[in-house]
Parts: sequence; C-alpha cells; structure tokens
Amino acid sequence: MKKISILGSTGSIGVNALNVIDNLNDAFDVAVLSANKNGHLLVEQAKKYRPDAVAVIDNEAADFVRSELKHNKITVFQGREGLLELASRNDVDIMLNGLVGSSGMAPTINAVQAGVDVALSNKESLVMAGDIIEQEKEISGSRILPVDSEHSAIWQCLVGENMDEVDRIILTGSGGPFRTRDIDTFNQIIPAHALKHPNWDMGRKITIDSATMMNKGLEVIETRWLFGVDADNIQIVVHPQSIIHSMVEFKDKSVKAQMGVPDMKIPIQYALTYPQHAPASWDALNLVDVGMLTFESPDMNRFPCIELAYEALKKKGTMTAVLNVANEQAVYRFLKEEIGFMDIPAIIEKACAQHDWVSHPTLTDLFELEAWATRFVHAYPIK
Repeated sequence: MKKISILGSTGSIGVNALNVIDNLNDAFDVAVLSANKNGHLLVEQAKKYRPDAVAVIDNEAADFVRSELKHNKITVFQGREGLLELASRNDVDIMLNGLVGSSGMAPTINAVQAGVDVALSNKESLVMAGDIIEQEKEISGSRILPVDSEHSAIWQCLVGENMDEVDRIILTGSGGPFRTRDIDTFNQIIPAHALKHPNWDMGRKITIDSATMMNKGLEVIETRWLFGVDADNIQIVVHPQSIIHSMVEFKDKSVKAQMGVPDMKIPIQYALTYPQHAPASWDALNLVDVGMLTFESPDMNRFPCIELAYEALKKKGTMTAVLNVANEQAVYRFLKEEIGFMDIPAIIEKACAQHDWVSHPTLTDLFELEAWATRFVHAYPIK
C-alpha cells in the first residue's frame, strides 16, 4: 500500500482523486489532505479516509476543522506555513498537487526536494519554476507524474518511444465556450458566460483560462518542461469534442493519439498507478455515439493569450512566471467583474513588457516577481 498526500482535496481534482482511490480499493493510504476554505467537506473527507494530518489555509475554517476533528487523532495544520510543512513530508510515496494557481509552486518544490513523486495537476508549478524543479529532481530523484489530461495523453503516447524520433507534440483543446462567438461581442462577456464550459466540469479559475485559451498557452510551457520539446515543435489544435486529449507526431510522420471520455479520473488514476492501466468502473468511450471528431486551428485574434504564452516561452527566464501571475490575478479581477474579458490579455501583455526580466531566476526572484505582478495587475483601472 502506498501513502499519498492530496493537496487541494476539496477542489475538483482532489475530489476526483479520492474517487479514484476508492476505485483502487486498498492500494493507497491517505496520509494528508488539505483545503483552502471548505472546512465542512474537509471534515467529511478526513473522517472517511483517516489521514494523519490535514492543512487548512483559512483561519476560520481551520478553527472549525480543529473542533470537528478533536476526537479523531488527526493533526490540524493551519495557514500557508502548515501546508508547506506537510508538503515537505518525506514519509509519503506520492503527493498529488491539486492546488490552483501560483500557490501550488512552493509545495511542488518542497515535495521534490523531499524526494517524493508529485502527481501534478498544478501546471503553474512548472510554468513558474520549471528550471528550478528540474534541478531539484536531478538531486532528489523525484518524478513529476502529469495529471492534466493533455499531458497524461502525451505521456501515454510516449511510453516505449525514443524522444529523438519525436517530431511534434500536438495539444488539443476544446476551444472553450467562445470558439464560435462573434469576436465583436467579446467586450460584452461576463463571468457567468465564461464559466459555462461545454465539456469539462472544472474550478472557476481554470474554466476562465479555458475561455481565454490561456490554459493551452500554459500547457505549451508545461509541455516544454515535462518532455523537453521546444516551442516550435508544440502545436495547438482545437478539437471541440474533447475526445482526443493530445497527440504525438514522429519523424516518420506517424501520429499516436490518446482518446477517452472527458473525465479527469482517467488521467489521475494513470498518474497514481503508472505504468499500469488499472480497471475502472466509470464510463467507457463509445466512438459510435461520438460520431464525428473535428479539428481546426485556434483563432489568434480571438485568443491572443496563446501567442503571449508562446512568446514568453521563447524568451524564457522570468517571462513565463510573470505571464502566469498576471493571468491569474487578472482572472480573479474578471471574476469580480472589476475588469472586462479582453482586459485579461491586455494586462498580461503589459506586465510581461514592463517587468524586470531575469534570465535564471532564483526562488526568491520568483516570490518577488509574484508580489510585483500582483500589485501591477491590481493597479489596473476598474472598468
């Protein structure tokens, strides 16, 4: 039995991960769970899975959790410091990082430094600190096991293959809710419109990233760190059905694709059981029911965030980190209806252009940049 810690257990990825663990019966012992504010769900999870410890970021939620678990012999860690302490544990086999945004970067680094394998849903970790994480992996021997459906698909397509024979990585994306919307109406988009994803049930931040297609841009950057492929060899293709999760083209022009229903439990389970494909009870893909698979090029006028991400990856250094933080903070402001939908790429472009670029940032540089970019975005005028 493997010991696992799950950061962000009350979010979409965390809930799906616990469903996967239920499917795998006695394969995993849950050692750690964490939540931001959802103390009620965390208590429910803790009483079911009996972890050694839980972490709660929000102080009020932490008091509630501590009170509810006082007779359960579960240690409650509070705040950001508690989360980072639990992420540093070296007595677990694997940590699943389901945290949202740049807050997931430091926990990933802590786990890698502890020699723990990381099942990574938090793409921002590699977008911000890919170089640092690569260096720490070489020292500790830790592995990054991709959880995103696209990177899981690439990973599966590459099993048994030689990277020297890979010509191109093809990332697929649904195109989100605005793939066919008149671009002249984008200034009328409000959060309620952008949160209606056609295929996936995800958290609010990543759903907005899907609407702007910045999620594909961040995935391009993550692909570079996971698989060592240059930006020029990574292509984005819009695939509205979300059945092919990504593809690999080889030098002989053959292409391998990984397919499945749009269900995050599938890539989560593969990350936890790699290299096995363990039996599962959820829905199987029925190609007859799907009927048709279609593909198109992304409209860069409609989705300028994609080009911003490619440009950041080519410039390297702190450029990808500022792109990530500016996007994250702009999304949060959009969700509060403080800025418009098209203000998101405009703010990101300005932040990338105006920050003090560093070629090989340290962790301290990244924390300072995060603070600067956050201030920069929040100084942007309210619409």
